[in-house]
Amino acid sequence: MNTTTRPGPAYTHAAPEPGTLQELAPGILWLRLALPFALNHVNIHIIDDGTGWTVIDTGVANDQTRAVWEQMLAGPLAGRPVNRLIVTHFHPDHVGLGGWLSEKCGVGVTMSQTEFLRSRLARGAGGTDSAPHRAFYRGHGLNEEEVHAVTVRGNSYQRLTVDLPLSYTRVRAGDVLDLGGRRFEVLTGAGHAYEQVMLLNRAEGIFLPTDQVIGHISPNVGVDAIEPHADALAEFLASLRQIRATVPEEVLTAPTHGRPFHGLHDRIDTLIDHHRERCDLVAKAIVAGATTTAGIMPSLFNRKLDPHQMGFAFGEALAHVNHMLANGELRGETDREGVLRLRLA
Repeated sequence: MNTTTRPGPAYTHAAPEPGTLQELAPGILWLRLALPFALNHVNIHIIDDGTGWTVIDTGVANDQTRAVWEQMLAGPLAGRPVNRLIVTHFHPDHVGLGGWLSEKCGVGVTMSQTEFLRSRLARGAGGTDSAPHRAFYRGHGLNEEEVHAVTVRGNSYQRLTVDLPLSYTRVRAGDVLDLGGRRFEVLTGAGHAYEQVMLLNRAEGIFLPTDQVIGHISPNVGVDAIEPHADALAEFLASLRQIRATVPEEVLTAPTHGRPFHGLHDRIDTLIDHHRERCDLVAKAIVAGATTTAGIMPSLFNRKLDPHQMGFAFGEALAHVNHMLANGELRGETDREGVLRLRLA
């Protein structure tokens, strides 16, 4: 929980109903798609690029989302082609129907290199129900029931996505996209994903930060078994500071969850403070007797977690532990059972 006293974002628009379009700004449409988990929606942005549409993100791969896209393409978007499909990062609610929409509209996929490759890796991987994944969770103190809960789902990524095309168009930080004469600068950010694409139109004061800055929640910053020692939190905080230094305060910020808002810099400051507070909670949990990442989790998430939420909560707790290990606030030592035991430095 944030304990800062900042006023919070100034929201500017009521949200559209799931499956309906709303104008965010002249030439930019906002489509909200339903999601089948606790974070129950994702915002899709569709930009008039002069001769057609540029679509940003796709929603998850399920029948409900396909049906909405069929309705959009046959209805409000009909008569003009989809000229470009930008997928901002590899998470299923963003890339899920990327391959399907690409084929249906006859258009390639535009992504950063890391996010494209990470999605293809996740599609081909065996999932979490494997000995290395179970050892990873045990090594941070989860008991056998908890290990089973977070690994038995197998490759849920495969169930929520379809294959991307074999080839793609790469974008990098610093690129500029001309969308119907409108200039959108490409920024990228790490921590929540790896090389997440964000778009900034300075002339019109519009910033599309994807999941990097959200008005009502802190984006998940997690560590998983693929890169178990990553300092994802350091990358996320560095990205926030770079956005603050690059993007003007007065822009309209339109994330892919929640609602558009003004007050970007204050929101970034609040997110940075939030993670400092989370690190303080980790330290307090260790003083109170916790010795593992699993033991710290109840201090960070004081509610009952379903298996889906437990996986995210564990990854976020480990992100804070790894960050504190990296900056010298914690010390860790692996015991005879292979469990990493933590103490304050």
